[in-house]
Amino acid sequence: MRDPAMRPSFPHLLQQFFVEYLGQQKAVSRHTVAAYRDTFQLLLRFAQKRIGKSPTDLHLEDLNAALVLDFLDHLEKERGNSVRSRNARLAAIRAFLKYAAHKDFSAMASIEQVLAVPAKRCDKPVLGFLTKAEIDAIVVAPDPATWVGKRDRAMLALMYNTGARVSEVAGLTLNDIVLGPSSVAHLKGKGRKQRSVPLWQQTASTLRKWIRRLDDPSSSSALFPSTFGQPMTRSSIARRLAVAVACASRAEPRLSNRVVSPHIIRHTTAMHLLQSGVDISVIALWLGHESPATTFIYLSADMKMKEEALLRLQPTVIGTKRFKASDDLLAFLKGL
Repeated sequence: MRDPAMRPSFPHLLQQFFVEYLGQQKAVSRHTVAAYRDTFQLLLRFAQKRIGKSPTDLHLEDLNAALVLDFLDHLEKERGNSVRSRNARLAAIRAFLKYAAHKDFSAMASIEQVLAVPAKRCDKPVLGFLTKAEIDAIVVAPDPATWVGKRDRAMLALMYNTGARVSEVAGLTLNDIVLGPSSVAHLKGKGRKQRSVPLWQQTASTLRKWIRRLDDPSSSSALFPSTFGQPMTRSSIARRLAVAVACASRAEPRLSNRVVSPHIIRHTTAMHLLQSGVDISVIALWLGHESPATTFIYLSADMKMKEEALLRLQPTVIGTKRFKASDDLLAFLKGL
């Protein structure tokens, strides 16, 4: 049996998990690291209040199933987290404990109990997307006479064209955009996977006008910097989108009652591609979906819309006379 004095400490294990496992072995994106970091910040603060131990004094056995279940309950009831957020926090805890199980066998019994905690089932949200008129109104809403307006127009046009995730947009540099006869945006997606998406001529033209206004035209500089010259964050992109939506609601009043997130723009791109007849496999490549099942939600949503339209459509009443066979023919059929 391993000497207790030789057991790795909880702080050491957690640091190794982030630095060696996530950073070096798995090479996950900084967004994944940030999500896991936030989970453990919340968990350690909760544990300190619940059991009275500071994070540096914790042992693996302290993160037992009872504590984790109470933490998950706290997230939903006190912090107002959704079931999806709750499940994401649980996934981060599980990932750490699976790693820790290989480093400290003596805590295996406690770890197995936590790994047995199930994720909650949640209903799939209704897929939201915009009409062509609504997305067009949003893209042209920013004032092109201003520096910020020209940037926002280019950014929104690229988001709709590519269906990029907000993190992908925030990470774009000038080197990721190729403008020419066949313009392309090179996106860095989940798991550091890269993909290239063609740009419409209008999007390319809008980007050219914006790039001419950049103070730092070096290839490594941010494509969409803030007014302070730093790359825009996901939250700042969402705020600029909200401003554009508010302006666009004057032309498209239905937008005033909608919450339009960057992910809604992504859904809109996918649905418009699908409705234009683009094959579902091409859409999966366009959006950077690792699993085809993810893309099929758009196909399901499109089919549901068509079924609802069919119900609203009154069928044409076609009057037909019933065919009456002769006695000889009926006898023939009966004899078959």
